[in-house]
Amino acid sequence: MKTLEVKVGPVRIGGTAPIVPQTMLNTHTSDIEASLEQAVQVARAGAQLIRITVPSLKDVECLAEIHRRFRALGYDVPLVADVHFSSEIAIAAAKVVEKVRINPGNFHPDHEKARERFAQFLEVCKEHGTAIRIGLNHGSLGRYIIERYGNTPKAMALAAMEWVRMCMDASFYQVVVSLKASNTVVMIQAYRELAALMQETGVVFPLHVGVTEAGNGDTGRIKSCVAISTLLSEGIGNTVRVSLTEDPVNEVPVAQYLAHRYSGAPAPEGLSEREKVILKAACDYGKKLIDREIDEVSFPDLPYGDYLADELMQACRRRFYKPEYIACPGCGRTMYNLQEAFEAVKARTSDMKDVVIAVMGCIVNGPGEMADADYGYVGEGAGMVSLYRKKEPVLRHIPEDEAVDRLVELIRKDREH
Repeated sequence: MKTLEVKVGPVRIGGTAPIVPQTMLNTHTSDIEASLEQAVQVARAGAQLIRITVPSLKDVECLAEIHRRFRALGYDVPLVADVHFSSEIAIAAAKVVEKVRINPGNFHPDHEKARERFAQFLEVCKEHGTAIRIGLNHGSLGRYIIERYGNTPKAMALAAMEWVRMCMDASFYQVVVSLKASNTVVMIQAYRELAALMQETGVVFPLHVGVTEAGNGDTGRIKSCVAISTLLSEGIGNTVRVSLTEDPVNEVPVAQYLAHRYSGAPAPEGLSEREKVILKAACDYGKKLIDREIDEVSFPDLPYGDYLADELMQACRRRFYKPEYIACPGCGRTMYNLQEAFEAVKARTSDMKDVVIAVMGCIVNGPGEMADADYGYVGEGAGMVSLYRKKEPVLRHIPEDEAVDRLVELIRKDREH
């Protein structure tokens, strides 16, 4: 799909450029040393864009210092500020980094005021040559769009188009758009809808594609590759992130694999033969399963063939053989050991089928972005956790060392009734 080209520092997204692999730091932005160290690690691993959360105005100062020191070390990989809810923070961040990711609909509860603040933000981006990503996630759409269209793939695409049209009206074209979801089918449908809507206008902006809260291990990799490869095989997608609840360095080679396979970008280094087999299978069969061209897969020549088939069927939401987990990768807003908690939840719930469990890093996005979950484990900070049934908090301020037990009790009690 032919798109406009967006320049983010020295990196080109869209146009004739290869697919760009990216990742996001999971350090606290206020910890400048740790953030700088991790930025260097992921840059060395091959990340071509690095996103950093900016939860407060004070963190903008830290972001500026990270940027300055990163450049002083000789790295030219663009930094992307990740901003939620605050147009003030977004405007400040636009003055210090090459790109800002925002969801304009969350700039203000009143939709017209959100539009006003987005217009102000665009003017600052124009002045400073800053690119933007309009990033809408399933489950965190603005009230205005949900009341009109529901929480659907079409609603996601229509919501994005409103902001895209505002950019066009303002003659601002340094725009990338994303519509992520943890549900692979919803994610694919949303991007297909958006691609079609943009093509109707005659102006197609580059797309950042990814599965949000994919989890970790083989499951996170397979789930991400199934959905991302489906879109890339259709020419939809110009930059990718594979969101894993792991060290961000681990995300990079999987994103590189996809970029290499679908656009001839440099091949990844360090993937094991087993990983290559799993990623290839996800890309070879994901679209066919998603689009119901086939109903089964089998790998009789592999010692782990039955396991791989089960994982692929679940990633494509064709058959569920274990709980479905939604887990965010963590970022500077995460106030507890997310990876450790996620492993503990998986260990205690692995025998439960037909249940969707979310483990989220913070209260800011957790409740919204675990839209598909039956139960949620959400960090509050200060050693406390909130437990959710669907979107409703049922237990708050649970000490971390009790939270997994209480979650299991909650699920088992509900299942008895």
